[in-house]
Amino acid sequence: MELLMAIVIGILFSCAVYLMLSKSLLRIIIGTAVLSHGAHLLILTVSSLKRGAAPLLGQHAESYVDPLPQALILTAIVISFGVTAFFLVLAYRAYQELGTDNMDQLRGNEGND
Repeated sequence: MELLMAIVIGILFSCAVYLMLSKSLLRIIIGTAVLSHGAHLLILTVSSLKRGAAPLLGQHAESYVDPLPQALILTAIVISFGVTAFFLVLAYRAYQELGTDNMDQLRGNEGND
């Protein structure tokens, strides 16, 4: 299972890097969202994919699952959602002001050739 997750994480990271290196601002935002999802899967996989009971007092289980990685991933999902929403609003406002989402035109280096 860890090998399959490693392949999926590698595919997500490579797609995210490809999207982030494009010239369109919307593709860059989608690339950051995909990269954050890859990082979430990486944290979950590194914490080892275990099967067991929840760590509750009073239960007598043979194996327990560590809840810390799930709590970290849940927090990271909320933060990445907020950052993605901020990037989308920022890109929309930039498109309204400048009329383009091309990164070369957003730099403003056209007159400095």
